[in-house]
Amino acid sequence: MSTEFLIPALALATLGLVIIFAIRSRSKVEEERHDPDAPKSALAKDGPTGKIDERL
Repeated sequence: MSTEFLIPALALATLGLVIIFAIRSRSKVEEERHDPDAPKSALAKDGPTGKIDERL
C-alpha cells in the first residue's frame, strides 16, 4: 500500500468520523433542549443555583 493512497484515505475517514460525531452530538443537544425534564445548567439564570447576581 503506498502513501499516495493511505494518507488521503485516512484523512477522509477521519473527516467522516468527525462529521458523524458532530451530527450525533448536535441531535442529542437538540433533544435535551426540548426536554422539559432535563436539568438546567448551573450557569443558567433559572438553573439550580438561582440568579447570576447572587453569585457575584
